[in-house]
Amino acid sequence: MYHAETLKDKFLLFLKILWPIMVTQISLALMNLVDTIMAGQVGTEDLAGVAIGTSLWSPVFTGMNGIILAVTPIVAHYLGKNENNKIHFTVTQAIYLAVITAVLIISVGGIFLSPILNYMDLEPNVRHIALNYLIGLSIGIIPLFVSNVLRNFYDAQGYTRISMLITLIAVPFNIVLNYCFIFGKLGLPKMGGIGAGYATGISYWITLMISIFMTFKLQNVRHYRLFVNWVKPSVKSWLEQLKIGVPIGLSIFFESSIFSVVTLLIGMMFSTVAIAANQIVISFTTLIFMIPLSISMALTIVVSYSVGGRRLKSAKHYTFLGVSSGMTILILTATFMFFFREEIAKLYSNDPEAIALAAQLFLVSILYQLSDSVQAGLQGVLRGFKDVTVPFFIAFVSYWMIGMPVGYLLATQTNLGPAGFWFGISIGLTSAAIGFIIRLRFTYRKEKLKLQAQ
Repeated sequence: MYHAETLKDKFLLFLKILWPIMVTQISLALMNLVDTIMAGQVGTEDLAGVAIGTSLWSPVFTGMNGIILAVTPIVAHYLGKNENNKIHFTVTQAIYLAVITAVLIISVGGIFLSPILNYMDLEPNVRHIALNYLIGLSIGIIPLFVSNVLRNFYDAQGYTRISMLITLIAVPFNIVLNYCFIFGKLGLPKMGGIGAGYATGISYWITLMISIFMTFKLQNVRHYRLFVNWVKPSVKSWLEQLKIGVPIGLSIFFESSIFSVVTLLIGMMFSTVAIAANQIVISFTTLIFMIPLSISMALTIVVSYSVGGRRLKSAKHYTFLGVSSGMTILILTATFMFFFREEIAKLYSNDPEAIALAAQLFLVSILYQLSDSVQAGLQGVLRGFKDVTVPFFIAFVSYWMIGMPVGYLLATQTNLGPAGFWFGISIGLTSAAIGFIIRLRFTYRKEKLKLQAQ
């Protein structure tokens, strides 16, 4: 990492950090995409079961992973202030906290998963697939969280290509394991959608082993002596990380959980075909969302580094570059989705009803693409300022007090059906984008006055 001086140099540095993150995020999304596509080829019930399982797991993972995301701004601030000696301690404490978080998730899941699925009153086979898909995936929760700590450690220093390399190595393993477990190849039993969970869980272990290997192999990070010089657990350090990470995690949770709750409500209110069609749209739009999410993560890195180095003007430049880039790219992807929505749906399912309904839902999902890109980018900037508490409340109000109620009313009180939920999501994301713009203006002025007073 370095402090770029000209706007051109800042743009080039931003791209240098961004493109590996984007490749990494898209590759990670491809793991879920492979789960969904392969399960859909087995049958509509397998696709629906994986959809329910994913909908329960995704908000839990993304929310809890927000705690781990706090590593990025903390480490980047240390780098910006030339306090590199504090990084080893911080990352080691984050590893401890990641293991504790993962064990907590597994324990809570073991208690509440079956009652939640029973409450949903699903078709018996769909419930069975969803339950066992999550059981299989759970074997990889601990390595997933620890490897994400290491990823944030690499990314905060601008070594985003390391994370990209690790992911690109792991993805082929995931694809092969999915093929073997789902369809019963290489002597393994044919497990259908359930096999996707076990394949993904094993892939997380592979990712962790590669990530740890890199800490010993690469000269640029070897001197931190991670996994060599262990320090005692520090509750004070955990609280520092939680102070930043919990609001980040809750913000992400309230956003991602909207999509999951929509899937669960559709599962209770509409048919299995509707669940499958909704999952097709969520799966593909999640893949597209990796672009603004990557931009958001890159913005957190460069803004944190700039703020740590007391360069507010640079932080402002990066904000403009990141948000405008995200909007431009999402306009292009929305156009692609409009013209090829049926072809995309056919990748997931052979069911004509599911394909037709998915094509309709794609039209509505296009509406929120621009708002999603703006709000994601602005959240990344705010995290770079370590401003996370107020954005959490903005996210909660926008997603759950505006978007969700409107979506429910449109789905139940009009003829829109499942599409009504997607209109509500669009309204919620737009509200969030407006709220984050207002908050960023306040945060920037506050930080400027703070620096002038020093």
